[in-house]
Amino acid sequence: MKTINVVAAVIIDGGRIFATQRGYGKYKDFWEFPGGKIEEGETPEEALRREIREELDTEIEVGGLIANVDYDYPDFHLSMKCYRADVIEGELLLKEHEAARWLGKDELKSVNWLPADFSLIDELGKSTFASED
Repeated sequence: MKTINVVAAVIIDGGRIFATQRGYGKYKDFWEFPGGKIEEGETPEEALRREIREELDTEIEVGGLIANVDYDYPDFHLSMKCYRADVIEGELLLKEHEAARWLGKDELKSVNWLPADFSLIDELGKSTFASED
């Protein structure tokens, strides 16, 4: 099975997490953490900064690794590195996504997440907001 290596940004601000809704492809309308594929020669952190710049016209500071998620979709294996990220410049302008929302702790399960991204929700609900409470 083909493996796709991706990175995702868990952008947190004021006790809320930024989520985006896919506007294209087989998984259109599902929600995800913004990010994308790692290109050859890039570190995961470089890929994440590039993807957020391309998708959201925003500069981020990549923080610590939150989780490595491995998930088998029907057609491929996804290996996703999820990092905490902070916006340092820009307005999170949607260039590829259909919609976006800031989700509080009690709203994390209110959107239809992609399966790999959903696997993070319970952990984020426990750990991410612990310092925000």
